[in-house]
Amino acid sequence: MDGMLSNFDIGKPVLADLLLQIHLGKIQLPDLQRSFCWLDDLIIRLLASISKGWTIGAIMLLENNSPHWVFRPRLVEGVQLENSPIPTYLILDGQQRLTALYMALFSNRPVQLRSKRNYKHSNRWYYIDIEKALDPQVRREQAIVSLNEDRIKAGCGTEGKKIDCSTPEKEYEQNLFPTTSTFQFSKWRQEYCRYWNYAPDKLELIDQFEQEIIKRFEHYQLPVIELMASLPRPAVCQMFENVNTQNSVLTFFDLATACFAADNFSLREDWAEKEQQLKKHRLLHSVRETDFLSCVTLVATYYRRQHAIKTSTPSQKLPAVACGRDEVLNLSVEEYKTFAPRVVVGYEEAVRFLHGQRIVAAEDLPYQIQLVALAAVLAVIGYPQEQVRSKLEQWFWCGACTAFYTSWHEARASRDMLEVPDWLMGNSLVVPSTVREALFDRSFLQRTQRRHGSVYKSISALLRKNGAIDLATGEALSDVNFFNDPIECHHLFPTAYAKRQAIPASQYNCLVNLTPLSQLSNKKIGGKAPNEYLQALVDQGISRSRLDSILRSHLVEPETLWQNDFEMFLISRTENLLKLVSEAMGKTAIGRSFEIELPALLVSYR
Repeated sequence: MDGMLSNFDIGKPVLADLLLQIHLGKIQLPDLQRSFCWLDDLIIRLLASISKGWTIGAIMLLENNSPHWVFRPRLVEGVQLENSPIPTYLILDGQQRLTALYMALFSNRPVQLRSKRNYKHSNRWYYIDIEKALDPQVRREQAIVSLNEDRIKAGCGTEGKKIDCSTPEKEYEQNLFPTTSTFQFSKWRQEYCRYWNYAPDKLELIDQFEQEIIKRFEHYQLPVIELMASLPRPAVCQMFENVNTQNSVLTFFDLATACFAADNFSLREDWAEKEQQLKKHRLLHSVRETDFLSCVTLVATYYRRQHAIKTSTPSQKLPAVACGRDEVLNLSVEEYKTFAPRVVVGYEEAVRFLHGQRIVAAEDLPYQIQLVALAAVLAVIGYPQEQVRSKLEQWFWCGACTAFYTSWHEARASRDMLEVPDWLMGNSLVVPSTVREALFDRSFLQRTQRRHGSVYKSISALLRKNGAIDLATGEALSDVNFFNDPIECHHLFPTAYAKRQAIPASQYNCLVNLTPLSQLSNKKIGGKAPNEYLQALVDQGISRSRLDSILRSHLVEPETLWQNDFEMFLISRTENLLKLVSEAMGKTAIGRSFEIELPALLVSYR
């Protein structure tokens, strides 16, 4: 028992002391920790809990002087030091809480939030509404205000008035206390009292606020478990994984970061540089660190296999081409250094290729994981010439228009990496399974109703590639999309009209009745009958022949809309879309599905 207890200690330091140690760089993060990613509401709840003296859980720190392991340290986000010292402790558990508290209470700068959904950054300032915080009828979370970087919030506050804290005087006027002044409260209080000319009611208010709220922050203690440096590295990694999987699962990027740090290589810093380069392209804004590492692993395992083939390794002993967790964690630092630059080029070549498919923005991608596979393939073969490009297009659309990348997507990407490069380079007559097995029939078009799903995104891109024109502006949709103007999904037979005609929702919401249009076109269509909104466009100066040409660019037979004939519209557009997809996939319609259309010499996959 004594030996077990000697590996850790438990203390209850004051919050202000912990934050000061973070500010001085004496407490830092091990490089295996992920980036700060908390959301606004979580920070509000955290501040509310401390203001009431409630527990926010324990923190786990690790002594940073072990002879058994080396973790590369980095400063807690928000800390700005010219020269980072060697830390005394590393944070194993509690990073998100401590980072949020440091930025909100101690840094004198806004909290740097990063959305998990779209990875966009935003800066937020936090205030405590003094009067609401002292009102027992008001939930404490409702007394904490989050403002954007300019500290102004329109249409909020008492009686719907806007909140403006852009100057200290406006803070005093609205009785809003900035949380960044929590541990310098006496100075803020002095200026607040001077502003109100030491009015008795304001002095009483600020006294009560100090006693009931500020004192809780000043005296708040956090339970801290301190792990001794004598712990072996496997025990430290196991503890880190155990405590960090309680709230959100560790990604293989986090674990690979720890493995690479042992070889004195910062995967996180290297990714930050490459992320900056990749995100110069609008299409690559959604590429995550895990995507990039998966792509590097696909390329590395592909070349491992190629090397084994050249050295006459028996087929049953050939290394797998894969990008799962185990393969990523088996990636060496040298392999990463060798192939990561090629993968950056592969992603940039993918941008060029997809631009030709009229996919220019991240939100247009049918599958993010297929972009990983595409970038890996292009990292191996380089940018394709015409003959190879047509085969690459066929593979891409066979994957995009089907559900292949929805489930078991890592296995699909791995198999494509095994099969597609050799097929494209002419080293194999075997057709990749993604091409060979792809099936798409008319019932799929009519039963699918996900307007933001992969099938709609694929059809939308194919329509743009086919020359679809916007109804209201007369511009090619590919140009509208390229210049970042919003393109929306709209019903050609509008929902309101379809409901009035008692058309079943399963029919008017299907993909056949949806098409990409600009915001302006959507407004002009509204809920009108098709012939009404078409006539309105004619009345505004668009000729009937021009309008019919625009409709045909969306594969719509114009008369079906002019006659409000939903049944014929559904039949004719289904066939037209089916032809569009079949051409992209390189397949010929046979009954309800498709059959591969390839020369006989391309034998089936054995």
